[in-house]
Amino acid sequence: MLQLRKITKIFNKDSVNEKIALRELELTLKSGDFVTVIGSNGAGKSTMLNAIAGTWPLDQGRIFVGGEDITNLPDYKRAGLIGRVFQDPMVGTAASMTIEENLSIAAKRGLNRGFKRGINKNLKARMMEELSHFGLGLENRLNTPVGLLSGGQRQALTLLMATFKQPRLLMLDEHTAALDPKTGEKVLELTDALVKSMGLTTLMITHNIVDSLRIGNRTIMMHEGQIVLDVKGEERERLTPQDILRLFETNSGRYLANDRMLLVKPAASVNRLVKKS
Repeated sequence: MLQLRKITKIFNKDSVNEKIALRELELTLKSGDFVTVIGSNGAGKSTMLNAIAGTWPLDQGRIFVGGEDITNLPDYKRAGLIGRVFQDPMVGTAASMTIEENLSIAAKRGLNRGFKRGINKNLKARMMEELSHFGLGLENRLNTPVGLLSGGQRQALTLLMATFKQPRLLMLDEHTAALDPKTGEKVLELTDALVKSMGLTTLMITHNIVDSLRIGNRTIMMHEGQIVLDVKGEERERLTPQDILRLFETNSGRYLANDRMLLVKPAASVNRLVKKS
């Protein structure tokens, strides 16, 4: 479903501020893979997602989604293939528009627009049904401006918008990091349930090592624009956060000095959490 072939991205090329953000990075995701992505700040995680989304052109390499070469496709044409949720709950929705107006836009993603009614009875019924699965009461607030929602409600809506017209690839860029722990956990549960029910191919960036091991079926770690760790299956189930840190040091030759990754939930029950999910 996703292939990254030796993709390279260099910022401020041929200047004193040159930064190689992605260095001949290669990654392949099968249909239905849910891959969590971890790594220290500046490792290239968000740059990788931006490259896939077409935010900027590559310096080298090719990108394929569903077998289609999208390397030179502009970002607005990739919108029909890719759904994305950002860290900031304020991004991805129009605050002054209502819930149903935002969802109406999501329903038309990747389609040609015409002069016809944007919201009909069938679409409204589907909106209410999909929102009811979240258990947040949003199905009864379709005419509420999105700007009046809480951060968790808005992020849940953004998640639904990103998947309302089933994408080939879903990308989550630390989408729970700006939420309080309880709300973040709720959004993460909704994410896991939605991805499983729709069989979505997903890339999720997180700084929480425990979450990276208990959610999805595969974990990769990035460092200096490359993948230095890629685990799945029984090997992944046996890992603890301490194992991840040790493997990072072994594979990269450096110590992971990043508070956001080191200050995670207790690791004693990681294997239980993995099996539970």
